[in-house]
Amino acid sequence: MIITLSILGILAIAIIVFLNQANFGSTPTGERKERVQNSPNYRDGKFQNLSETPQLTGDKGMMGMMYDFLFGDYKRVTPIGEIPSVKTDLLSLDRKQDMLVWFGHSSYFIQIDGKRILVDPVLDGAASPVSFVNKPFKGSDLYKTSDIPDVDYLFISHDHWDHLDYGSVMALKDKVGKIVCGLGVGEHFEKWGFDKSKIIELDWEENAALEDNFMVYCLPSRHFSGRGLSPNQSLWASFLLQAPSMKIYIGGDSGYDTHFERIGTQFDEIDLAILENGQYGSGWKFIHMMPDQVVQAVKDLNAKILLPVHSSKFKLANHPWDEPLIEVTRIAEEKNQQTITPMIGEVVNLKDNTQVFSKWWVGIE
Repeated sequence: MIITLSILGILAIAIIVFLNQANFGSTPTGERKERVQNSPNYRDGKFQNLSETPQLTGDKGMMGMMYDFLFGDYKRVTPIGEIPSVKTDLLSLDRKQDMLVWFGHSSYFIQIDGKRILVDPVLDGAASPVSFVNKPFKGSDLYKTSDIPDVDYLFISHDHWDHLDYGSVMALKDKVGKIVCGLGVGEHFEKWGFDKSKIIELDWEENAALEDNFMVYCLPSRHFSGRGLSPNQSLWASFLLQAPSMKIYIGGDSGYDTHFERIGTQFDEIDLAILENGQYGSGWKFIHMMPDQVVQAVKDLNAKILLPVHSSKFKLANHPWDEPLIEVTRIAEEKNQQTITPMIGEVVNLKDNTQVFSKWWVGIE
């Protein structure tokens, strides 16, 4: 009995120590906590989606889904070959060039109208609190934080490990002008030593004027948040970045819902919609979109061009690694939706709607 209790005590201490590591960040405190609790989107002790959103669906339950994820016999969930990529020298870019570079999954760099924006960078390792879980696919991790130039704005859509990486943001700390994030996410950055005055923290339907006639609008998404044992204490969000010459929708993670149509009505035609497409499954159908829903969402948004992301770097679901790209391009072609599919690192010229991209995933097992 004494030995058993000792073992349990040691395990409890180990868990507490593990969860108190710096990379877990912090839940809101003080004035920020008060602002969170006064949000119309915070009810019953946590942030809520606009529609009822069960996190898990189906009959397997959390433990069953975890077992299935770890031990299920699924084919081609991780590529055998290397993911092709292109190394673009971002450090010597001309600021007059309007362009985008995708780094795999949901990390990308935008340069538009002289401003540089970095979104959800996960560039220095695994998409998890430990280095040996959710490691990047071979060839998908060509870009490191050392390849990133100074940026005017760092956008964080939510605080999940595959979107907010402690190692990456700490390495980029001196390169970032200001941070744009959902309400509550700023607590992580303050704990990590970022200057509070550099954090632009927004609730859904709030906006902020940025420099040089840029605007950002914080908008809903259908998802959840959390890095430890306290879920939904910070807000998940999408953003509309209105630059002087174009509008870019930064979708973050989201299941399909009516908010896409409302956003499409709220804004004039959106030039580019960057939407998640991958890591979906029947067991969590309300918090990630299937490829057909991605295409419908971009139609709802009244966006000219779709850039599908959230694939090709990490295994976070049990579908074949290339299925999201195969399906979204097939459906988009059927629906006459212009879609761009750059390789990791390939330059997207934001002002050239005729640029052609290959189906680079074909032939990779």
